Amino acid sequence: MIADVLADTTSRMTRAVDAAKEDFATVRTGRANPQLFQKVMVDYYGSPTPMAQLASMAIQEARSIIITPYDKSALRAIEQAIRDMPNLGVNPTNDGNTIRVTMPELTQERRKEYVKLVRTKGEDAKVHLRGVRRKSKDELDALKGEVGEDELVRGEKELDQLTRQHVDLIDEALKRKEVELLEV
Repeated sequence: MIADVLADTTSRMTRAVDAAKEDFATVRTGRANPQLFQKVMVDYYGSPTPMAQLASMAIQEARSIIITPYDKSALRAIEQAIRDMPNLGVNPTNDGNTIRVTMPELTQERRKEYVKLVRTKGEDAKVHLRGVRRKSKDELDALKGEVGEDELVRGEKELDQLTRQHVDLIDEALKRKEVELLEV
């Protein structure tokens, strides 16, 4: 029973770490990266659709991305969604078949703002991990009458160790992203 709770906790924490890494990838650096556009929602025939489902993205140069829609009628909607995207500061150009997005150089001040944003996202991910830990701790406490006291203590120690490992993974990803953002 304790093993089941810990296995479930491990999978939920791993998913939380993966989500945090994906979230970090959406914060731009000085280079072009298709992951910046993963969370862009395009109004496609009245329903919000992820841009990844509507177009292919290719890096042409270090700071430029070419977006080719699968359906040419979505070209204007994709262009507008990119233009409306907060924290990106790009102006896409449309040649009738593709959209070219050139990423502007980041100023030092803007890089520091992005570092603050990434730290906030990292802290949110840690809060989520602590919520998963709290829920798992409650599940372990519910097993009090069914398993021995020693097993419960061992399970709680393993839970704490799991939480520390996953928090460390988020911290490592956060440090890598900070270095990437501050790199000129």
